Amino acid sequence: MDSAVIDTAGLQQLVSVLIERGYRVVGPTLSDNAIVLAELTSADDLPKGWGVDVAPGYYRLRRRDDAALFGHSAGPQSWKQFLHPPRQLLWSSDGTEPDEQPRYAFIGVRACDLSAIKILNGVLGVGTHPDQGFVGRVRRIFVVAVNCTEPGGLCFCASMGTGPEAGPGYDLALTERIEDDGCHYVVDVGTDDGAEVLAALSHRGAEQAEIDSARCDVSQAAEHMGRQMPEGDLRELLIVSRESSRWENVAGRCLTCGNCTMVCPTCFCTSTEDVTDLTDQHAERWMQWASCYEFDFTYTHPDSVRQSGESRYRHWITHKLGTWHDQFGSTGCVGCGRCIAWCPTGIDITEEMNALAGLADDRWQERPDDGR
Repeated sequence: MDSAVIDTAGLQQLVSVLIERGYRVVGPTLSDNAIVLAELTSADDLPKGWGVDVAPGYYRLRRRDDAALFGHSAGPQSWKQFLHPPRQLLWSSDGTEPDEQPRYAFIGVRACDLSAIKILNGVLGVGTHPDQGFVGRVRRIFVVAVNCTEPGGLCFCASMGTGPEAGPGYDLALTERIEDDGCHYVVDVGTDDGAEVLAALSHRGAEQAEIDSARCDVSQAAEHMGRQMPEGDLRELLIVSRESSRWENVAGRCLTCGNCTMVCPTCFCTSTEDVTDLTDQHAERWMQWASCYEFDFTYTHPDSVRQSGESRYRHWITHKLGTWHDQFGSTGCVGCGRCIAWCPTGIDITEEMNALAGLADDRWQERPDDGR
């Protein structure tokens, strides 16, 4: 479908039209000194003129010198919390049904997070026993993606093949362009629903020069990533690095707090808990997020399988970048950089993988020439 252009008034209309159509509109907002995802009542709730500075273990808001609404990288939250909530009621002894799930419209979904939704669907939405709650939520969402033109200091989506251009899965995709007369948005349509919503907005056809400029901005963003994974087969690298001394090094810094799994947009592990009231007459079963860093995560009588921090970190990164392929046919990492920013000790997954690659190369070079 042909690309279009809307201005800030058109973006205001977009939020209003989606609300009128019965969606609960969610997007980035400014709160608690961070860019957080929350319900929008209008486009005025978006973080106008705000950016972020990020580094390992570091996240700070900063004022921009323009009025960009999407001039920031990923915040501490992902869209996973709406599709795979942190705590869900599964069963109640009095027959109480879980709350009906709202129809969500997501505005500002980055390419990495769009890929994360696809990866989560490959875990929870398919197979012999799909999570029906997740399936129902995904089927009801409307996605407005945003192509990245300014990657953050911890982004490495380009080396994971997940960005900065939004791939399939969106209804509408925006590329924000800052001009002298304000912000404009080149709009690409991904679905019939998206075309129907666009038709309800004030818009005009995009000129070829505008389309080319927007594509160029996104393409250049891929060349300015703050981080990069090593080239080659990461799954194989982790296999040959099973006994690497690097694991002991990272274990000395890892607090096994689980922050990385909580902010990750694809980590999906859960546990269940049965609770009763004080009268012991009412019981409920709840499902809640869990982390492979928890000491009891691998508990099998009489003890946990992975007791050391070294083994738990190795398990997490090996599953994320290696055995995820065996289970689900893709990587489990989308290169958003959240795990780096929100690690209290600044452990960097790209640094660790590049260190493992360097050690593996050294070992290969030290092998004697046996003529093969």
